[in-house]
Amino acid sequence: MRLADLAGLGRSAGLALMACMAAPQAVQAQAARPNILFILADNLGYGELGAYGGGATRGAPTPRLDRLAAEGLRLTNMNMEAQCTPSRSSILTGRFAIRSGTHSVPFGGVADGLTQWEVTLAEALSAQGYATALYGKWHLGSSNGRLPNDQGVDEWYGIPRTTDEALWTEAPGWSPEVMPPEQIMEGHKGEPSREVKVYDIAERRLMDAEITRRSIAFMEDQAEAGKPFFAYATLTQPHLPTLPNPDVAGRTGHGDWADMLAEMDHNVSQMLDAVDRLGIRDDTVVIFASDNGPEFVQPWDGWAGPWRAQYFTAWEGGIRAPFMVRWPGKIPAGRVSDEIVHGADIFPTLAVLTGAGLPHDRPIDGVDQSGFFLGGTERSAREAIPIWCAERLQTVKWRNFKVHFYEQETMVSPALKLGVPLLFNLYTNPREEKEKVAIDSWIIGPVLKVVAAFEQSVAEHPLIAMGTPDPYVPPQ
Repeated sequence: MRLADLAGLGRSAGLALMACMAAPQAVQAQAARPNILFILADNLGYGELGAYGGGATRGAPTPRLDRLAAEGLRLTNMNMEAQCTPSRSSILTGRFAIRSGTHSVPFGGVADGLTQWEVTLAEALSAQGYATALYGKWHLGSSNGRLPNDQGVDEWYGIPRTTDEALWTEAPGWSPEVMPPEQIMEGHKGEPSREVKVYDIAERRLMDAEITRRSIAFMEDQAEAGKPFFAYATLTQPHLPTLPNPDVAGRTGHGDWADMLAEMDHNVSQMLDAVDRLGIRDDTVVIFASDNGPEFVQPWDGWAGPWRAQYFTAWEGGIRAPFMVRWPGKIPAGRVSDEIVHGADIFPTLAVLTGAGLPHDRPIDGVDQSGFFLGGTERSAREAIPIWCAERLQTVKWRNFKVHFYEQETMVSPALKLGVPLLFNLYTNPREEKEKVAIDSWIIGPVLKVVAAFEQSVAEHPLIAMGTPDPYVPPQ
């Protein structure tokens, strides 16, 4: 959405987007490079874990994840992008996905995923001597040239796209001649990836246990070799179909969804136990997060806790996600913060903590949060987030306020462009419910500065269109 399209609101003076955010905290990289275990759940809502008000209230306590939350920093205002592909793109590139041609979950027939021109966190860490692995869901390209081992990952195993494709093999009328099934794949850097087997319902139930097993084996190998590692365990749960491992099915007595939650807690427990057993607890940054808000599709729909709506929307329920980070002796334990953070901040923050570099030839939207994470300041390094739903700049979040330029209730609802934006103070109206009188209209000023600044950056660095093939060369 262009600023000129915001009916009747005028054009604000252009400022650099970063000027709308606090200056990054300068933190020297540690002499000893920490390992990174990053566990990313798929469509886990804000309210699902015990530490966020769920757990037993969702049919299954989550004691190990709750303990992890208490062992470091737990964020209550971590914001991801509204869909799986864009959130994973912003995490790995430090750039809003609208810039990279990854603003929407792709369907067949296009060159889906990141162009090879993008620089990923895995590439930056690899250049620093890290061993890198991804096990699980990728969703940033589904053919050789755009798979994890083409983007800085030494080895990977998992699915290139998404879990709902596991339903195809049991769908009436489906045939592989009409639409080939999704394949579980594996690959190594410098080699083409290969297809391993069909990703069907049976394999869907087994996938997260295999992700856990492989992640542990990778950490064991690197610990034995004395090499720092980046283990990216991208779980497939609770994405639809939310079906637990057969070994867990029926354990809670509260159905598949609760069984899945118990399985997730168990899998995370196994990975954390491995970190302790290998004697690398104090040398390992552990992150657990979700990629966006909860499932919308019944009967697998999830829960966003106190927030409105689910993924694919700009409501808080679509973008607020659980996030916890532990680094014993570095990140203070038992800390909870409602400071605003975005998934794009993960790359620059980890770059500082590990001494990795960031590219300087493109806009990096993420900001370094290392000072905030390490307890050097109580304030986040940012105060604003533009929020896209697909290609629409739908909302801007600034401090504790939000301005919606479109209204879209669910992922299948039309996006209605508003003649007058909806304004919300999240402290007094956390459910983003309509008010008869907008008393906070002054926030339009700083919000439009954010929009204008982004437009200015796009004029200097044009967006990459979705479906752009390789090789991509940015225009001069």
